[in-house]
Amino acid sequence: MASSVLSECGLRPLSGIRFYAKPRPSFSLNNAFKFRTLPASPSFKLPTWSRRRNFVGSLNVSTPLEVETINGVNGIEEDDGKFDPAAPPPFNLADIRAAIPKHCWVKDPWRSMSYVLRDVVVVFGLAAVAAYFNNWLVWPLYWIAQGTMFWALFVLGHDCGHGSFSNNTALNSVAGHLLHSSILVPYHGWRISHRTHHQNHGHVENDESWHPLSEKIYNSLDKATRLLRFTLPFPMLAYPIYLWSRSPGKKGSHFSPDSDLFAPNERKDIITSTACWAAMAGLLVYLSFAMGPIQLLKLYGIPYWIFVMWLDLVTYLHHHGHDEKLPWYRGKEWSYLRGGLTTLDRDYGWINNIHHDIGTHVIHHLFPQIPHYHLIEATEAAKPVLGKYYREPQKSGPFPLYLLGILIRSMRKDHYVSDSGDVVYYQTDPQLYGANKSV
Repeated sequence: MASSVLSECGLRPLSGIRFYAKPRPSFSLNNAFKFRTLPASPSFKLPTWSRRRNFVGSLNVSTPLEVETINGVNGIEEDDGKFDPAAPPPFNLADIRAAIPKHCWVKDPWRSMSYVLRDVVVVFGLAAVAAYFNNWLVWPLYWIAQGTMFWALFVLGHDCGHGSFSNNTALNSVAGHLLHSSILVPYHGWRISHRTHHQNHGHVENDESWHPLSEKIYNSLDKATRLLRFTLPFPMLAYPIYLWSRSPGKKGSHFSPDSDLFAPNERKDIITSTACWAAMAGLLVYLSFAMGPIQLLKLYGIPYWIFVMWLDLVTYLHHHGHDEKLPWYRGKEWSYLRGGLTTLDRDYGWINNIHHDIGTHVIHHLFPQIPHYHLIEATEAAKPVLGKYYREPQKSGPFPLYLLGILIRSMRKDHYVSDSGDVVYYQTDPQLYGANKSV
């Protein structure tokens, strides 16, 4: 499975990657579907569909079949005409990849470095202006702007971690360490755990970031922990805690080479990143004495927490908060493609360009080596193949304030998933905020 995922994504196998075994799928047919030979069509061509699985029915099929689509739209619909997002799609990764222009896969290190230069100049420029005026009318504007720029630096380091920054692994590593260490992120520790997230996205147990709590784990948490996890703003401040201790139900630290997050041959990478993180922490301690702790708090400390809130907000909404509940998978129902198709694109208005179009997330999840500056074009090219499996994001005004409402609603409803079942959906604890609290 690992090799097939990597080949279809255009990735070279990496040593130490942990892929979770996926049994060979079977396919059974629902009597509601009609199988026939499709006539040739210049406007729509359905890819061959083989070895599908787990519809209601009894006939197992292992030979290639072509499936009649309803209303000429990709995606399988139930008898009542309602689209079922949990149904295996009538296309594969190779079909999506073939639709994306070849130049979208090209990584330009000069272009990538130009974004780094732009962001670094803005960061130091904002700090210089705020320090010069040192005015309480200026500071709040500075904190919001600088925290957003710290988040932009993280996204560029994120590209380094995926190898979409350039084809030069040394350049990726140097740039990634400088960008991430400057905002107190252990580059290799994060890179490896984020790789685990991408290779297991949408899997209840094996996913790494914002994965659902099982009902058993949820019930094992004390009342205060549950409230903190699902009451704003606390979940939006969780990232530093996650780096040190991961999510409930998982053990390990992004700073420890002995953590079960990492393979033995990644030990030196983790030590290197932890040392870079410690060097940045030491520099901040020195600056607190040189300029005073209050000035450092205003210039760096508060923007850092704005950055953390951006990171938690964006990553959470990539996988939660859609109008209709989206599935999470276990066991034989999970696949790399089906998990990736549950991710969501988001529109951030003016912020799209500032944070390097990270809201264009579905194609990024399926093909993480596409550079960020080609994601929009790649997404547009892939939409005809994805059909209803792509959920068009709500358009934002200049500032994405509408996302706060989506976040609040999701936090009130998406609490845990069942302990059993290979296709599960978030359930709500009506007693979390009190018996009479509306959800």
